[in-house]
Amino acid sequence: MSQQGSLFGGEPEPSAPTASNEAMPLAARMRPHTLDEVLGQAHLIAPGRALRRAIEADRIPSMIFWGPPGSGKTTLAEVIAHTTHARFVRMSAVTAGVAELRRVVEDAAKLSRATGQHTILFLDEIHRFNKAQQDSALPHVERGTITLIGATTENPSFEVNAALLSRSRVFTLHALTDDDIKLIIQRALADPERGLGERALTLPADALDFIATFANGDARAALTALEAAANALPIGERTLTLPLVEDALQHRALLYDKGGEEHYNLISALHKSVRGSDPDGALYWLGRMLEAGEDPLYIVRRVIRMASEDIGMADPQALVVAVAAQQAVHFVGMPEGALALAQAVVHLACAPKSNALERAYMAVQADVRATRNDGVPLHLRNAPTKLMRDAKYGGGYVYAHDVYESIDSEDPARPPAASVQPEGYLPENLRDRRYYVPSDHAEGAERSVAAWLQRRRDADLQT
Repeated sequence: MSQQGSLFGGEPEPSAPTASNEAMPLAARMRPHTLDEVLGQAHLIAPGRALRRAIEADRIPSMIFWGPPGSGKTTLAEVIAHTTHARFVRMSAVTAGVAELRRVVEDAAKLSRATGQHTILFLDEIHRFNKAQQDSALPHVERGTITLIGATTENPSFEVNAALLSRSRVFTLHALTDDDIKLIIQRALADPERGLGERALTLPADALDFIATFANGDARAALTALEAAANALPIGERTLTLPLVEDALQHRALLYDKGGEEHYNLISALHKSVRGSDPDGALYWLGRMLEAGEDPLYIVRRVIRMASEDIGMADPQALVVAVAAQQAVHFVGMPEGALALAQAVVHLACAPKSNALERAYMAVQADVRATRNDGVPLHLRNAPTKLMRDAKYGGGYVYAHDVYESIDSEDPARPPAASVQPEGYLPENLRDRRYYVPSDHAEGAERSVAAWLQRRRDADLQT
């Protein structure tokens, strides 16, 4: 990989590990150097894929890598720089500012004029750059002074400015599978130069499975765990037994990494406890997360999602309670806000359940993506001007209150008040679609919603 000369500032890139840098962590030593060494992202860099062709042709665009921790975002960026013989500059959005970015751009321009070498700026945690900082990078990306590769664990649609996003390609990296993790571990055990090969260690299958599960798709976590176990071996021993691995990792497993395995495991347990209507389980997993220092606003965001995904119209008040918990946590802070969160998860766990709302919206998403997006029917358009009225905007619209006034009572036998049926509220090509269908086992308020909808639909048929 090309070095950063002192003329252009920045830290030099690490070369391939040798005996002189054996003190480097195993995860750093085992970082892939070529595209073929990168695992788990075949959908992006397998032979013939568009990104790989662009890399091999040295025509890479500015891009954003979106993926979970340990999926290889930094590694892939370094491999791209190595493959294209570009200068690689790594900056962290946590510590870098506009001044540092300006210096990198100035150095990139000087280097390009002097040698023709291009600069790749890798901006780690790009979602932490504020709007002004992201805007400052925009003109340099547009002019091609630098090629920007941003990395984020957050959805770039929400965290990256639209202008910068439109000038970059977003590539989604997947969490590594257990098989990928096992192969990485085996490579590290066998490699005598970068890995632990000189120690001739043995890792039984049960211990290998344990580390792969522990890593939860994170290559860095897997190699760190392997190194910790290897360093815990008694002198003269060469077998990394399961008890030894468990003992070496117990402290790490008890810690709560907000971006790692326990983070996702615990929020999953909380969500499934709520969905399964178990208030005890919901409270326990909530307590585990809060006591470990999880951001309460992260939890409440997920609780709000649960209110709509798993309860929905079965108890519309669930969403109100969840949002109220968010306001309470934001207003009073912690630890007082913990009780508001506890009240919310118990309410949701004890509420009747229905996923009809989620199924309805998923069906809408599918139709929006798969069908022609016809214009709004004329009878549903407003007509504030004479030109619009002459164009039949609003023509034929039926005032729904006049049609349904008499059937909104509890008597389903009463006829509609008017004999004119509304023309419908969907585009013509989707006229007969039914997205929201209350669950067959509808509970709580959704029972009355289902009956009310049926009365209206029956009235339309009678008309």
